[in-house]
Amino acid sequence: MQAVIAVLLIGSGVAAFVAVLRRRFVLATVAGFSMAPTLHPGDRLLVRRASLSRLRVGDIVVVVPDARMAGPRPRTGYVIKRLAAVPGDLVPEHVPSPSNTQVPPGWMAILGDNPDASHDSRDYGLVTQKRLVGVVVRAIGT
Repeated sequence: MQAVIAVLLIGSGVAAFVAVLRRRFVLATVAGFSMAPTLHPGDRLLVRRASLSRLRVGDIVVVVPDARMAGPRPRTGYVIKRLAAVPGDLVPEHVPSPSNTQVPPGWMAILGDNPDASHDSRDYGLVTQKRLVGVVVRAIGT
């Protein structure tokens, strides 16, 4: 009887631990060449959920796309880009923005490392923080 109780307790502990991890982390897969040479198609990424206020320019971020981000082909999954500007920063060159000076609160600019293959803020402008999933912690294999 004690063995059964121990197994049930361990099982419920593992389930609780997995539930906490799923709320804090997400897995994403790179689908295109916009982040080459840093990331390549098929790379799997561990993403920590985070708010925009905790991120820095240069971080690789994951966002949920909206209709503007679809680009030349229908988009499924996530958009993975480098954070180029946060609220209060100057809007990067070639990024359309209603305010040509600073990124407004609640917005960010994201750019691919490979401009020739990237559909990013240069094309669709600033992105709302509501679309932010999190920051890439590390690549975990292809």
